[in-house]
Amino acid sequence: MIRETVMEDLIRLYHGAGGVEMRELLTKIFFKRLEDKLKRYKDGLGIDHPDDGAAIKISEDLYMVISTDSYTVKPIFFPGGDIGKLAVSGSLNDVLMMGAKPIALMDSIIVEEGFSTQDLVKIVDSMFEILREENIPLIGGDFKVMPRGEIDKIVINTVGIGLANKLIIDSIKPGDKIIVSDYVGDHGAVIMLYRFGLDKDPDIISKSKLRSDVKPLTKLMIPLIDKYIDHIHAARDPTRGGLAGVLNEWVSDTELGIIVDEEEIPVRESVKKYSNMLGIEPLYLASEGVAILSVDPSVAEEILRFVRSLGFANARIIGEVVEEERFKGRVILRTSVGGLRILEPPRGEIVPRIC
Repeated sequence: MIRETVMEDLIRLYHGAGGVEMRELLTKIFFKRLEDKLKRYKDGLGIDHPDDGAAIKISEDLYMVISTDSYTVKPIFFPGGDIGKLAVSGSLNDVLMMGAKPIALMDSIIVEEGFSTQDLVKIVDSMFEILREENIPLIGGDFKVMPRGEIDKIVINTVGIGLANKLIIDSIKPGDKIIVSDYVGDHGAVIMLYRFGLDKDPDIISKSKLRSDVKPLTKLMIPLIDKYIDHIHAARDPTRGGLAGVLNEWVSDTELGIIVDEEEIPVRESVKKYSNMLGIEPLYLASEGVAILSVDPSVAEEILRFVRSLGFANARIIGEVVEEERFKGRVILRTSVGGLRILEPPRGEIVPRIC
């Protein structure tokens, strides 16, 4: 259960980390201060149902899905990607998680005076490479320069636009099975190593073979949308707050709980090793190329096989949604030794500026 806290006088880094503090700030400053009629457009979906994006109903069986996100990752270049790849993939994935097929992207880039032109070219090329691979047009954008010292190098905002015949509106149901499409925590672990200065040891990154998992999930989600959308009750990519953050959001303010098996959650040994070394729960670390699905139990095994057939060999069923009073509003981790413990929602600055 999420505990209400007193709003602070100043914004802290953890208010942008995707955890309890961020949710409380958004609720108090944004959601509660706006009339219901201004939280969505007509019969669409808006901040009355906070999700990866919003939806505008165009006709009886067509929605335009729009998602916006800002990216401030540090470092801006990392094994497996950079801020450009992250920005494009992130907004495409947010559209996909609502059941929409991406059709266009917009961007806004703000750089610090003195930023390397060569680095900007690398970042833009990285963005355009993804757009070419996915055949998605960049239909507009903006570019700004801030005085030296007034912004940290570069910030990118992207707006993803998609079309959906039916929306995936996160609403888990009793008995649902929870599926993850791949290893969790890879992106967060890579950024964590850099942020804690462990990249200075040339052996750590090379020996661990850690790379960010950042990528668009079109090859996974579009086939799932086409074939199984009626059986998918919730879908999310576990960015800030990781797997634990998503699962806690799903059970928040419901009569339901989720039980997940630690042994079934795919986490690389290297991610476990460095997370434990730094005292961080790997289930709080971000993934940027992973989907979490809550699906109808009658087709869960079938969906799992289908996901694996699409090339996601590490996909697993990791748990289920339960309707028991003692688990209401909680995520429970069944540990490798057979015990149960509460998997709390993320709090504080786990790894700030991760995406």
